Amino acid sequence: MKCVIIEDQPPAQRILQKYISEIGYLKLEGVFSNAIEALAFLKTHPVDLIFLDIHLPKISGIEFLKVLDPRPSVILTTAFSEYALESYDYGVKDYLLKPFSFERFVKALAKIPDPSAGQKEEFEAKNKPEARKEIFIKSGYEHIRIKVKDIIYIKSDGDYTEIVLQEKKHLSSESLRFWLENLKDKEFVRTHKSYIINTSKIQKIVGNQLTLEGGKKTPIGRAYKEQFIKGIIK
Repeated sequence: MKCVIIEDQPPAQRILQKYISEIGYLKLEGVFSNAIEALAFLKTHPVDLIFLDIHLPKISGIEFLKVLDPRPSVILTTAFSEYALESYDYGVKDYLLKPFSFERFVKALAKIPDPSAGQKEEFEAKNKPEARKEIFIKSGYEHIRIKVKDIIYIKSDGDYTEIVLQEKKHLSSESLRFWLENLKDKEFVRTHKSYIINTSKIQKIVGNQLTLEGGKKTPIGRAYKEQFIKGIIK
């Protein structure tokens, strides 16, 4: 996480530099004694976090916040508490009153969002594998291809699983866990220790029983019911 210090008092600068050096994920990009120099730097060197004093030469920390755009996360460091309320109008994450301990510094950092979180979510969304449209099931010595959308439910039957379609059934040597891991989450859910159902095939829910396409019925286990109902009824 890239950060800068905007602070005109050398002792306060040194304390912040020491604290920052002890946090492995923080990278100090610069130390500035006034906000004008910092503004010029930030135009070409964007950062994730600013440690900002309020009483600065030329323009105050509050005035700096008013013109800062875009605005990264900001933690104020000051000896004056009267600006606390106003500072939160500008999205300040925390307000450290001097002198502050390392423990208090760490607590302030805990309020700063991870700048890589959005990038991670975007990457995962772009690279999320498409839902499988067809799947091969191992039945005896054969591998049979079936369309995933045609599966109504899957039932554990001893050492096998029973794949139930509209007009036929297939016995597979794969476990129920295998199907949970390989079928699309939220579309195929476990409703009982022995059943996975295709949610798109649900016709009605009565008590602890599901009626699926074709009038097929499956149970809802007590251990699964609450989570299943929450997920299926928005």
